[in-house]
Amino acid sequence: MKKSIFLMLCMLVSLCGYAQKTVKGTVVDKADIPVIGASVLEVGNPSNGTITDMDGNFELSVKSNGELQISYIGYVTQVVKVENRKTIRVVLDEDSKALDEVVVVAFGKMKKEAFTGSAGVMKTDELAKAQVSNAANALAGRVAGVQMSTTSAQMGSSPSITIRGIGSISSGTEPLVVVDGMPYDGDLNLINPQDIESMTVLKDAASNALYGARGANGVIMITTKRGASGDAKISFDAKWGVNSNGLKGYKTLNAQQFYETYYKSLYNYAVASTEDTGLGYSAAEAHAYANNALMNSSSGLGPGYMVYTVPTGQDFILEGGKMNPKATMGAMYNFDGTQLWLQADDWEKEGLMNGFRQEYNASVSGASDRINYYASLGYLDQEGIQEGARETRLTARLKADYQAKKWLKVGVNMSYTDYDYAQVSEGTIGTGTIWSTIKTQAPIYPVYFRGADKEIMIDQWGEKMYDFAQKYDLNRGGGVGGNGIFSNKYRDSGTKGGSFTGSGYADFNIMDGLTFTVNGSLYKYDRRYTYVNSPFVDHYTSSNDNGSVSKGSYTTKTYNTQQLLNYVKTFGLHDVSAMIGHEYYNYEYQSLSGSGWNFGIDGATELDALLNLNYPGSYSTRYNNEGYFFRGMYSYDSKYYGSFSFRRDASSRFHKDHRWGNFWSAGGAWVISKEDFFDVDWVDMLKFKASIGSQGNDNIGNYRYADSYSIVNNNNQVAYQWMQKGTKDITWETNTNINAGFEFDLFKGRLSGSVDYFYRLTSDMLFSLNTPPSVGYTSYFVNLGDMRNAGVELVLNATPIRNKNWTWDVNFNITYMKNKVLELPDAIKTTNVEGYNGYVNLDGSFVSKYCFFVAEDLPLYSVYYPKSAGINKETGAALYWKDTVDENGKVTGREKIEDYSQATKYLLGDAMPAFSGGLGTSLKYKNFDLSINTNFQIGGLVRDYTYNTLMHSGGGSTNWHKDILNSWTPQNKNTNIPRLRYTEKYSQNGLTDRFFSDASYWNIQNVNFGYTLPKSVVEKMGMTNMRVFFSGENLFYISARQGLDPRQSLSGVTNPEMYSPMRTISGGVSLTF
Repeated sequence: MKKSIFLMLCMLVSLCGYAQKTVKGTVVDKADIPVIGASVLEVGNPSNGTITDMDGNFELSVKSNGELQISYIGYVTQVVKVENRKTIRVVLDEDSKALDEVVVVAFGKMKKEAFTGSAGVMKTDELAKAQVSNAANALAGRVAGVQMSTTSAQMGSSPSITIRGIGSISSGTEPLVVVDGMPYDGDLNLINPQDIESMTVLKDAASNALYGARGANGVIMITTKRGASGDAKISFDAKWGVNSNGLKGYKTLNAQQFYETYYKSLYNYAVASTEDTGLGYSAAEAHAYANNALMNSSSGLGPGYMVYTVPTGQDFILEGGKMNPKATMGAMYNFDGTQLWLQADDWEKEGLMNGFRQEYNASVSGASDRINYYASLGYLDQEGIQEGARETRLTARLKADYQAKKWLKVGVNMSYTDYDYAQVSEGTIGTGTIWSTIKTQAPIYPVYFRGADKEIMIDQWGEKMYDFAQKYDLNRGGGVGGNGIFSNKYRDSGTKGGSFTGSGYADFNIMDGLTFTVNGSLYKYDRRYTYVNSPFVDHYTSSNDNGSVSKGSYTTKTYNTQQLLNYVKTFGLHDVSAMIGHEYYNYEYQSLSGSGWNFGIDGATELDALLNLNYPGSYSTRYNNEGYFFRGMYSYDSKYYGSFSFRRDASSRFHKDHRWGNFWSAGGAWVISKEDFFDVDWVDMLKFKASIGSQGNDNIGNYRYADSYSIVNNNNQVAYQWMQKGTKDITWETNTNINAGFEFDLFKGRLSGSVDYFYRLTSDMLFSLNTPPSVGYTSYFVNLGDMRNAGVELVLNATPIRNKNWTWDVNFNITYMKNKVLELPDAIKTTNVEGYNGYVNLDGSFVSKYCFFVAEDLPLYSVYYPKSAGINKETGAALYWKDTVDENGKVTGREKIEDYSQATKYLLGDAMPAFSGGLGTSLKYKNFDLSINTNFQIGGLVRDYTYNTLMHSGGGSTNWHKDILNSWTPQNKNTNIPRLRYTEKYSQNGLTDRFFSDASYWNIQNVNFGYTLPKSVVEKMGMTNMRVFFSGENLFYISARQGLDPRQSLSGVTNPEMYSPMRTISGGVSLTF
């Protein structure tokens, strides 16, 4: 009997263990905030599961003695026992490692494991160490496939960003910027980097197809900071530093070497035979001729200034070409009774300066069970490296989320930026700004006039007297006058304004797993430009304007609305999500400008204070875009992932018959390491992914489809003049993107990374076709042409050392990318070069900064110039290659010639680099930390405009590069530097491959060293954290030639007149309460 009862009890207990019961529960985080969408699965029965609702609640039927696994992105997965409980409360802890596995994507976030596309992420700790004013600069070398170029480092300027190559010939190639889910139209200079939590670069169609036309060139997703669980957090940081010139100078001649080389140029010219365009002098006559030209400031042959004193009766340059050792710097100059002391000044020292930089940031953040908030203030004040260059920026941000009801969550995100910056003169080659002066001007010229007492002269207005080389019979060789330091001092070019961005959202929980979201944003950007040229300029220049003022007012206003319906459901091992949405975007721009001259009152900055006004002008334009879209995602057993998206877009930039375009993407991923057959101990995770998609690019300019005219006054009668011939049929440029690759984690987290292959095809590119002038207009647009960018990206992150006291991390990324034009319209294939049919893309300015040959099967930036054939070893003359042709025009060979104007142009290579990337490391020992980040590019061609200028063969006011010291002489025939002669029949420094250099460089972008005080110390001061640090930005770079900066552009174009890159060295402190 007892045995029977015992058996019955055992059976009852067993049955109770397998009995099903309904369990209700709530999942929250440590701040008691509901975790929405957490996965709840029965352990041992993965087909039985659900997700939490808007209140973090769930309900599931499970075994009474079973276990539940609760997981959510960014939190530590927990397993809890049911133990016959009817209600369960689960508190999830944040997982810092898991947070790194979350990717910000279009209209949301997803687990990195489920992500089928390609993206790179830069997080807040990396941004904090990069002491930049513009967050875009922090991306340099940090994300594979992202290339940056900085034409100018002026205050208020931004770098140009390219993702996976140049995507168009005629249309815009800049990526879309999205801030907290809403497209952003402002300058990245207006966003405080300290407000940014992360920057994610979406690079393929599967990542950015849902952004339609505006995402065709990639997307930069900026996520701003928000409150964290726990007590309120107060942060403050302060930085103080110095901006200095970050550009190295070329190896040029000093004053003594310059005069000696100038003498050599004159001497060689004088002794050359008259048949060889020389003077035919004897050696003695040539020596006297050259010395007289140098010593006589008004000879018209020398550099115009003699700034050395030479003992009476002695030669300045001795026979043999060396300066008289008794010559001393500084010379008294007499002109009609006026005595001036002439001495060489350091123009870089006088014209540039070190600018002070200070920055302060404060923020308050926190979260409770219903609200999450973040508020910040930031102030930046910095001086540039030339007098008059400055920037002041004040930023404020408020971001908050509020759980108003169980079924309603709302949020707002507002920011305001007030800014004031002033820029200095730069720009067109040949305008003589300080930037080219310090690179190329001979080192013998004074900045100021000095009297007989050797002191700088002061004029009647109490100002220093600047030397323009236009008075007292003084001139710089070649007749070059002006003074870039003076010109900049008495002008002011300032921009003031304000930028407001406001966005908000509302999430409506319709039912379990179904959410409706409404998003909206408004952006307004007002800026006011004022340029003032002082009347004082008239006293020293040919101007007689009595001062001038130009004013401009510019307003950009946009708004964006989105409506999204999201559905998420788990069916055992199956996870399904779907989203449908609608987006409307509107852009408006207005400008009003005017100018005038002749100050009516001193210090005028307004047009009403001028006596003479020019006719004002105004302009306005508008653009809008609308799209309907869908995205579906599926995963099985967290091993197999698939995604599909579709968007139908309309753009006002096309005729109404061609405004709509259909774009799509599809992707899949397979986590191989989760397969039962995969058993490799040292592989933690291995995933294969692939995607393909198509996007449109409408960034072609407004109203290309319509005829446009300018209105002109014809004897007080209205008349119209052609501006542009419209093409009704033009439509979207289409980008088709293919991406495939692997992601991996190895050796227990010690090594991770990815490798991706990408292929980007741009079809139906927009071209401007020329027409005969007789038709009344010069060109019209058509969609004809294809181009592709293809390459491989490799990303590696390693932790070689990780123990109690030491942590050493290394990161490396490299991208190989090649561009090729595939198809061009027949109408523009007017030239054949080396078997390729295409057209010449030539800079039309007088300096011809670039010349490319664009043809099928060639890179877009194929450099097209003559080739050097070396030098004539007997005469030292420069030689150039010229094709020889038969009577039918067929090339039969080539010959060497001296006349550069007759030289044949050849394909020299691709200007774009083949490789780009970054290398960084961070080292932490106890409370000390050090990080170093560098970026690089390998390959490509860059035109070294400055070196070309410095290698001239004649006289004038231009200095020489030290390479000129190795120029040809009868005693030095084993050289490739042509002879040096004051006057030549043919150019000795014609623009050939000789003046193109390898565009490779390596740049130390950032170094940051810090110390975090022990908690036992800071807690006594009422703080939770305190770190002091020193930081350096843009510290040092190496290029093919000292002074050459290939970072200016991806097309191999350099401009010596542009504002130099700045080096910033600063120190600071960060406090947390």
